[in-house]
Formats: sequence, C-alpha cells, structure tokens
Amino acid sequence: MDILKLISKQSVREGLLKFSVGDTVKVTIGIKEGNKERNQVFEGTVIAKKSFGISATFTVRKVSSGVGVEKIFPMNSKNIKEVEIVKRGKVRRAKLYYLRNRIGKASKVKELR
Repeated sequence: MDILKLISKQSVREGLLKFSVGDTVKVTIGIKEGNKERNQVFEGTVIAKKSFGISATFTVRKVSSGVGVEKIFPMNSKNIKEVEIVKRGKVRRAKLYYLRNRIGKASKVKELR
C-alpha cells in the first residue's frame, strides 16, 4: 500500500456524528490561550461538506449581530471536541451557498420531519 494512503488512513477520525448539509449543529472547539485551554461552541447551519478521507471539511454558517459568520472545520481535527446535531434540515442541494444572500426568515432551512 502507498505510504501516504497508510498515514491518511490512520489519521482519519472515527466517532463523529453523521450530519449532512442543512443540519443545524453545535461544534465544540478546544482553544488554547497561553497555558490555558477552554471550549468554545459555534452553532450554525452546515452549508457545505467537501471531500473525504483526511482532507474532509465542513462549513458552518451563523448570523451574529446581523453579520454572517462562516467557519470551515477540518473533519479530522483534534481540536473539535464534539459535534451535536440540534435539528435536521430538509434540503435539495449539496451546497447551500445561496443562504449567503438571504436575510431573516428566508435564510432558514425547513426542518426534516
């Protein structure tokens, strides 16, 4: 087996929840500040998932004080402590970039029943 594939297979993280695009999630991130470590929660809608394997990422978007904030998280990062699904979304697209142009209720994703 190729050495790069072997290393990437060992680095792939198991145990993260199976979430999809359109879901509202709470991502708990471990942040180091000097010699202290704390957890910070980022809650928003998953608007994109990219790739697979070691380079997999997902993008979460939220609106904070009227300003849209997006963060791209590596799926296999050791800094991600937990991903909790708040609600499942019903979408018909693989990428929800159109939500960037929506304001208010129009930027909401319907809930899966």
